[in-house]
Amino acid sequence: MQASDKSTATGWQHDVYAVLRAHDVTQFSYVPDAGHIILIDLCIADPDVHAIALTTEEEGVALAAGANLGDARAVLLMQSSGVGNCINFLSLIKGGKFPFLTLVSMRGEFGEGNPWQIPMGQAVRPVLEAMGVICMEVSEPDDAVPAVEAAATMVYKAGSAVAVLLTQKLLGAKAF
Repeated sequence: MQASDKSTATGWQHDVYAVLRAHDVTQFSYVPDAGHIILIDLCIADPDVHAIALTTEEEGVALAAGANLGDARAVLLMQSSGVGNCINFLSLIKGGKFPFLTLVSMRGEFGEGNPWQIPMGQAVRPVLEAMGVICMEVSEPDDAVPAVEAAATMVYKAGSAVAVLLTQKLLGAKAF
């Protein structure tokens, strides 16, 4: 697939998965979400990783802490509303000083039609930054791989906490 084709296809998601695997991420936790469906399907199909369905997003923060203690690498796939569910658990990252990577499919922004998604969608960045999580926003398909590569380097080499915010401009606004 050529770079120009990525804007109309899902090639960037396959490439993002390849970046995560190249960084030895072996634990993918998620709450089912249409914005992450391709990444979720890829990790479920990969026999070399653990795909862990969560009942709530804060479980993914705890799993990332456990992965770090067990010398493994994790990523949490969640929707922006899930950040609200994680607020208290984000203190675990800050207090425990462990590396943390999350990919957040955004709602409540560009073209949002569901008024219930707007408040948390607008609060994601301030909440994460208040807890010491660096935020990187991706709005174009060609920016996804470099952003995830940079985030993974910051997390797994520098021990940072980073959230890659996958905007509705990138994923498309949902009609529901």
